[in-house]
Amino acid sequence: MKYMLGVESTAHTFGVAVVDFEGRILVNLRDMYTTEEGGMIPLEVRAHHKRVAGDLYLKALEEAGIDEGDVEAIAFSNAPGLAPCLLEGMGFVKKKARELGIPVVCVNHCIAHLEIGSSIGATDPVMLYVSGANTQVIAYEAGKYRVFGETLDLGVGNFIDTVARYMGLGFPGGPRIQQMAAEYAEVGGRWSVVGEPELLDLPYSVKGMDVAFSGLQTKIRNLIERGVDKSKIAYSMQEVVFAMLVEAAERALAHTGKTELLLGGGVACNSRLQEMCRIMCEERGCKMFCPERGLLVDNAGMIGYLGLKMWRSAQATGNRQQVTGVFWDLDSVDIAPRERTDDVEVVWK
Repeated sequence: MKYMLGVESTAHTFGVAVVDFEGRILVNLRDMYTTEEGGMIPLEVRAHHKRVAGDLYLKALEEAGIDEGDVEAIAFSNAPGLAPCLLEGMGFVKKKARELGIPVVCVNHCIAHLEIGSSIGATDPVMLYVSGANTQVIAYEAGKYRVFGETLDLGVGNFIDTVARYMGLGFPGGPRIQQMAAEYAEVGGRWSVVGEPELLDLPYSVKGMDVAFSGLQTKIRNLIERGVDKSKIAYSMQEVVFAMLVEAAERALAHTGKTELLLGGGVACNSRLQEMCRIMCEERGCKMFCPERGLLVDNAGMIGYLGLKMWRSAQATGNRQQVTGVFWDLDSVDIAPRERTDDVEVVWK
């Protein structure tokens, strides 16, 4: 049996996955750059990727029980992302592809988050895509994944991580913020006259299906500098930000007439966001799909999964690499750090 290798390196995570030709993700390994304080420094992240790539690759093959000769092609996330991280991934993939004499499949990271939804039963969803640099409401229409709404300034994950830095937390900040908010919600009712956790007055910015976070970020920084309880800030921030995202997603469902909501991206790991989306879908009579955590965060499994679909499309259309993203000429392979979701022609559907 032949296999597709997936490689992820768009930002803080380097990942290697093995997908069989029936679309099953056999191995999905990842190693994430973290800090005790501060955020990501791209060149340091690239050095991290260079350090862990070889070992992850060998471990993935070993855990899948396959040899290098069993790999039919290598799919990697060439877009969008941090250029130094993308370059490290591309260099590693090109080297392996040349050694093995196999083609490379260039995968858009954002679309991979969408396509992995089909592995859990989503057929034609609106996706709420919430990650570090990306915040979009996306759905398939007329040959492309169209962006119906998006952030006008900051990606929600980067926004949350920035707030975490203001609070003196490390990277990534999202899990710590979620923990603080949950702890406050458990005891916050005792401090409120109405018996519910007290909600700070924070800016709420939804414009159609677009959202904005910069004003909220400034307000929160001022609150932190004034010494307002950080747990209360974390709780209030989550409630306001997630309400904005759910409102935008619900408007997209109403606009498109679709009846499925798919969550994607690392921020979608947040249990409170999942709960709010689930309530909204139940009220609308829609289905909600949320992949397991390992397929929500940056990962190579979804890259290999979409890479297999693109590979099959290339086989059916005669390896038209300019359309399908499958490259035998490795000199033609390049990164596209700013490629948008709706720039990609979806030929594999």
